[in-house]
Amino acid sequence: MIKKRILIIDDDFDICTVLSRFLNNKGYEADSAFTASGGLTKFRDGNYDLVITDYRLGEKSGKDVLVEIKKMKPETIVIVITGYSHIKTAVDVVKAGAYDYISKPLIPDEVLNLLSSAFASTAPPPAVVAEEPPVIKPGKLPVGQVIDNFLVGCSKVAQQLYSQVDMVAPTNYSVILYGETGTGKEVIAKRIHKSSTRANQPFVAIDCGALSKELAGSALFGHVKGAFTGALSDKEGHFEAANHGTIFLDEVANLSYETQAILLRVIQERKCKKVGGTKEIDLDVRVIVASNESLFDASRNGKFREDLYHRFNEFTLHIPPLRQRLEDIPLFAEYFLDKSNKELNKTIAGFDNEVMNIFLKYPWPGNLREMRNVVRRAVLLTKGDKVGISTLPHEIINPLDSINENADIVPEQDGTRSEFDLKDAASKAEYETIMKVLRDVKFNKSKAAKILKVDRKTLYNKIKTFEESNRAT
Repeated sequence: MIKKRILIIDDDFDICTVLSRFLNNKGYEADSAFTASGGLTKFRDGNYDLVITDYRLGEKSGKDVLVEIKKMKPETIVIVITGYSHIKTAVDVVKAGAYDYISKPLIPDEVLNLLSSAFASTAPPPAVVAEEPPVIKPGKLPVGQVIDNFLVGCSKVAQQLYSQVDMVAPTNYSVILYGETGTGKEVIAKRIHKSSTRANQPFVAIDCGALSKELAGSALFGHVKGAFTGALSDKEGHFEAANHGTIFLDEVANLSYETQAILLRVIQERKCKKVGGTKEIDLDVRVIVASNESLFDASRNGKFREDLYHRFNEFTLHIPPLRQRLEDIPLFAEYFLDKSNKELNKTIAGFDNEVMNIFLKYPWPGNLREMRNVVRRAVLLTKGDKVGISTLPHEIINPLDSINENADIVPEQDGTRSEFDLKDAASKAEYETIMKVLRDVKFNKSKAAKILKVDRKTLYNKIKTFEESNRAT
């Protein structure tokens, strides 16, 4: 059996000696160089399958070495050694084409596992091929790549999640997704659908929190003409629209108990009837549901049908909040920057270091949705080459101050207006109360609605009305 040849480039003599000796004992053929130029010369003259290079090499950086190696031999696997907490460095080298990175101090088992994974990878080198999008295969997640609007993160919790996604996707299991508001539950549901045998069939997403109790049955299962006042024609329901594909029910705990009972029968029988109709429609639909509260707890408290919970609970995925994915924050920031550049026809190159440090420290209660909006706003306001701190909202720069400062809003008096607009003041006070409660419950709209003693749809409408009125002024 031909041994895999590995080149180690590091200006630390001890690391080169110990690591090359260790790899030679494990069946590899390892060689070493102590400078970037020496390593590139050895690589040019030799025939190496994989290169392990330190990022800090004095004359050149590990990223420079990576770029040179990829120019000479694009298919070579390159792994970069970084400092323990150098998150942005790790992200940069992965984006530049490194297979992965490994942090100091080097742990032998981790090195071996990474080498095994790298050599087991069958991913082809980057090339212009047919227009069909690449497919993420189980266990071979291309970190940092965007496929079908799905960005693969580099953090350990993200990799664990994606691994589970790819395990369950080819099955027909029903899946429960748990995660805070804005963590990307619908994106994960779409990824499951795209990786399944139903990929070419419909994917239908419904926000159950926005469905009124009276019309939920019509929205989900359709209705016939004359079924109720205003039913002027037959209507196809979301389940029928998703037939042979996947239906995603977001915030499923908000469905009324009566609608849950109908939904249970539909899932059990794989048939549904339109509201007011008698004909049964055969269904072949995979169901994915999402919630930011425990359906198990809700079923025990009598707020969610226990039999329906068990129907859904064939597989469960927990989506981590952004604050637990620090390594992914620069990655997502760049992703949203690219999208915003295209949307606004701009060419912003990146973020100031100060901005990225703020991003890494901020808790992101609204998660990815909040980050997307912050970056879009910043790109719109940026006039130079990079996003600077002046383009960030106050609550991002000073998160602890924002609630207190926004609590007491006094209408401005500019000399042309001598009296208060009571309606406007009441509207602002109501909006600030809503936002304070949302922050307190980490933007869990179901909990916020209960605290404010309104239904979820009313909460949505109040926020939307205020934002539209604010834009108009």
